[in-house]
Amino acid sequence: MTQLLIEPARRTGCDDIPALTEVLRSAAQRQRSPIDDVLDSGVIDEERYMRELAHDLGIEWLDSIPMAEVPLPLREACGPRLALRHRLLPVAIEGEGDHKRLKLCTFDPFNLIARQAAAQELALPIDWCMASRKRLHEALRRLYGVGADTFEQILEGRDFDYDHLESGEDEANVIDQDDDEEASVVKFVNQIIREALDQRATDIHVEPLSTNLRIRYRIDGRLIEVAVPENIKALQSSVIARLKIMARLDIAERRVPQDGRINLQFEGATIDVRVATVPTVEGESVSLRLLNQEKFNIAKLGMEPFVQKKIETLLHLPNGIILITGPTGSGKSTSLYSFLSEVNHPERRIVTVEDPVENKLVGVMQIAVKNEIGLTFATALRSILRADPNIVMIGEIRDLETAEIAIRASLTGHLVFSTLHTNDALGGISRLVDMGVEPFLVSAAVRAFLAQRLVRKLCPHCKTPRAVSDQDRVDLGIPLHIPGQAYSPKGCDRCRMTGFSGRLAIYEIILITQPMQELVAHRAQSNELRAQAVKDGYVPMREYGWFKVMKGETTIEEVISVTSSDVGGGE
Repeated sequence: MTQLLIEPARRTGCDDIPALTEVLRSAAQRQRSPIDDVLDSGVIDEERYMRELAHDLGIEWLDSIPMAEVPLPLREACGPRLALRHRLLPVAIEGEGDHKRLKLCTFDPFNLIARQAAAQELALPIDWCMASRKRLHEALRRLYGVGADTFEQILEGRDFDYDHLESGEDEANVIDQDDDEEASVVKFVNQIIREALDQRATDIHVEPLSTNLRIRYRIDGRLIEVAVPENIKALQSSVIARLKIMARLDIAERRVPQDGRINLQFEGATIDVRVATVPTVEGESVSLRLLNQEKFNIAKLGMEPFVQKKIETLLHLPNGIILITGPTGSGKSTSLYSFLSEVNHPERRIVTVEDPVENKLVGVMQIAVKNEIGLTFATALRSILRADPNIVMIGEIRDLETAEIAIRASLTGHLVFSTLHTNDALGGISRLVDMGVEPFLVSAAVRAFLAQRLVRKLCPHCKTPRAVSDQDRVDLGIPLHIPGQAYSPKGCDRCRMTGFSGRLAIYEIILITQPMQELVAHRAQSNELRAQAVKDGYVPMREYGWFKVMKGETTIEEVISVTSSDVGGGE
């Protein structure tokens, strides 16, 4: 078998045959099918390798997996327990009457246990075919829905024990447990969360509808409905109760919103989950925000050098306010944490006031606002200014009182970071003035306004070049001095056929220079302020976005969608 598996690798240009040979030897010693190990090794191109292997074995290869418009007959022909346990996908039922045959797809033709199980449990004769592992896994999710094998066992009456929902803390907070554990609602909920983490989702929404329980993931800023098993509505109360127990919420209270947190352990990493429940006419809706306890640094933000240089200069100032502006979900918190990580040194005392504390930073004193006991931004700030901080971070400036304390901190020698909800960087000035802050205090205390938005990143594996003529540049407003090549999304298995993978921030920054200070103090009009900002090196957000487009990191449409004429320096 070793030679059989090495030959396709040679033909597809594998440059590390010794490593592949070692993988096969190790699999043989453990007496298991080697395909998973080969694909996990990273030394071969999965798609090309598997296609060549299928050719050598004389098995039909599927470049795409056609799914029936009404897949119910396929699910009945091959139940979710067999399909998901052995990763076997029913593709089609061919023939008529007594001549019907089931076309069954696998990525591992050497898995004899799966073949034997299929032969014993399926009523129809089988015609085998092959597809890539990733494509097959995605098709299984579409056909059966996340957690379908566990769901089937629960509905059969196995382990449907409400007391078991209240598992011990250790079990409740570890979601990468062995797939062979006994089925339960606990495992079903864990599968939903694990799938979200595998898909790089930032949010999970469990939403009761009149006839169904809808589950949606937010991936790269877009909500995507998740395929779920049929009749999942039967588990609605159990699923929601389980999530509330994990978040230590009152499962008997269903009339008012509740907030909680879950600390999960997943593949060795700690995931902090914020949970919010909202009562609706169809039952409680539960939203989970997944916060990976990652390490923050400015390099990860992917800033263009001309912006990063300005930020690094600002971070070394002894005092002043640096404000990040943008709507909810624009990545402001990530930028703030990255800035704090950059200035987090033993000789500096950093104190934050947040609502809530989203990520924990080692060496930083973080305070969570609790309005119900009177611990507001303003009251917390008054206290911490007497606690000898060098740097203060305020989660958000929402009112005049908080703004005045932040300005006082700045004028008394503290470096202050905070956020505002405005459309662009220039709007931060008018926002503070509208709150009631005197313009001369804005000009004296604030050092810079940084606005940002998030755009989707092109998938590096399938993006395709896009011709942009000089006339196109003129029409779109892309300066001719920005070099590079634009790209368009295509879609592949690695990006779930979306053409995008991940997100990046685009920025604009306005420095409050001496000339700008004078204009702000004298209540100058916005066009005068913008003209001075340009003289100081201001680059509008849309133009910043063009740098990312011409580097092949995002698309023209993504930049335009977040930088309309009233947002961030549009045309």
